[in-house]
Amino acid sequence: MSALRDALQDLPKAVFADVLESEETYLLVLDLPGVTAETVDASVEGSRLRVEARRRKDVPREFDYIEEERSLFLDVELPLPPGVTGANAEGSVERGVMELHLPRAEATSETQIPIDG
Repeated sequence: MSALRDALQDLPKAVFADVLESEETYLLVLDLPGVTAETVDASVEGSRLRVEARRRKDVPREFDYIEEERSLFLDVELPLPPGVTGANAEGSVERGVMELHLPRAEATSETQIPIDG
């Protein structure tokens, strides 16, 4: 898991992240202010988690930006801990906080390997 933890340190300063784990699941919590379920995509590709998010801003017509320091477009790939495949992963976004539940792969019982001779 240290590769994931190390990668989280390279996120933009506007994004805060926590990684929690239980015996069955990793929980990745990302603070993404202004992001909704409609403006975020998360997927697992091989052993990497890809997150794309953008902040939706509704600016009143009579205003123009003079300076914008709250922009957010996140496009990041993070290494997954060993044993996480993305199968049965679940995610949610509420009030700009995204939670990804990434189950650990279940250990399989003993499997006989056929040997031809």
